[in-house]
Amino acid sequence: MHDEDISIYPEHIVNVAKDPKHFGRMNGPTSSAFIKGLCGDEMEFYLVIEDRIIKEVKFHTTGCIATIVCGSVAAQLALGKSIDEALSISPREIIESLHGLPEGHSHCSILAVSTLYRAIADYLLKI
Repeated sequence: MHDEDISIYPEHIVNVAKDPKHFGRMNGPTSSAFIKGLCGDEMEFYLVIEDRIIKEVKFHTTGCIATIVCGSVAAQLALGKSIDEALSISPREIIESLHGLPEGHSHCSILAVSTLYRAIADYLLKI
């Protein structure tokens, strides 16, 4: 995590950032994507897709606490979903599920969803 003031985050968000689900990189994914956000944070998504279902998902970022938790939530929401269901995940859904993401960090949810969508697009362009 960045050296940042964690006091702006609710405790449950800091706890997710300390041990995010699905964090890491993946060797041999079905598809992947990388986006560098306007804020400078980078996000990567790796997907294993079988029969148009997301069977495995990993994300990686060196971004701030908000970017980490948004990536974690996006990955959790995508796991087990069909491609069409995953394409309906929205930044708003991520923000609402976090209950307390600081207002100035909503762009982190957009970065997470955009990277997930790009990984799905990478898959769709291969089939």
